[in-house]
Amino acid sequence: MTMPDACPGLSVNNLSRTFLGASKPLFSNLSFSLNRDGRLAVLGRNGQGKSSLIRMLGGVDRPSVGRIDWKMSPSWPIGFNGGFQGSLSGLDNIRFLSRLYERDYHEMRERVDDFAELGSALLRPVKHYSSGMRARLAFGLSLAIEFDCYLIDELVAVGDARFQRKCQEELFEHRANRAFLMASHDVHLVASYCDTALVIESGRAKMFSDVNEAVDVYTWLRAA
Repeated sequence: MTMPDACPGLSVNNLSRTFLGASKPLFSNLSFSLNRDGRLAVLGRNGQGKSSLIRMLGGVDRPSVGRIDWKMSPSWPIGFNGGFQGSLSGLDNIRFLSRLYERDYHEMRERVDDFAELGSALLRPVKHYSSGMRARLAFGLSLAIEFDCYLIDELVAVGDARFQRKCQEELFEHRANRAFLMASHDVHLVASYCDTALVIESGRAKMFSDVNEAVDVYTWLRAA
């Protein structure tokens, strides 16, 4: 089912993903669209393909079948750490991305440093960062570069309660007019900030226009 939208910012048509050597697809025939201010939750138990879908939408992985058409600028998958060059320092990664996206390095460094709160750790190679530090850097970089749509894979769970609240304020409140897709197990977060949801289960995906109904279905699946 495709959500109605006169001019969607994202259109996904007949998307399928099958891993090499697998006997069946992770999911298949997935179609949906997202408004330019839409907020879509991606729900599913572990191993159902939520992160794979986010990576495909972010251009990290390619679909086996199907088409992804963006009419707005997507972020890289926030929470996916493979985009960093581990031998480079946090500052060098900021410098590389500022050149790649044609942003002012000093302004971008200041914004990342202020948000990620990594301090002198930015001088160290990223390969020595903890997973939480890498996630902070990824989130800080994603917010330092303004995108039309943010792709989120559970990153909001990183850090202490204060930092989690800071992430939610920056992403969901200060960027209230932006679109996002969020793969998350946090049903309270989904119900608070998302207006539609996609539930993936056993290779099939169903779109829900009522996010609370989707949360109920997902909760039942998780308990089964």
